[in-house]
Amino acid sequence: MTQEEFAEQSGFTQQYVSGLERGLRNPTIVSLYEIALALGVDHVALITPDDEAREEEARRLEGKARGRSKSSAKRRESKAPKKTSRASGKSCAKT
Repeated sequence: MTQEEFAEQSGFTQQYVSGLERGLRNPTIVSLYEIALALGVDHVALITPDDEAREEEARRLEGKARGRSKSSAKRRESKAPKKTSRASGKSCAKT
């Protein structure tokens, strides 16, 4: 089904349908219901994640967890106490 055909069937403009498809627009709950009616599907089917969405979310969370563990290690390193030389008052890097 083309955007033009769907727009005609649903009552939305082709520009609106294009914006939805490209992720530039966010439909209201009423619009989601009307889209589901035009497609002949249950409105819940439009918002229920499929396998691809679940896999993408798992990858996103895995990457986020990896980033968190790296930043935690950096924070621990940066919080290590620095030794100062009493004579000069300058800090000496701990090796």
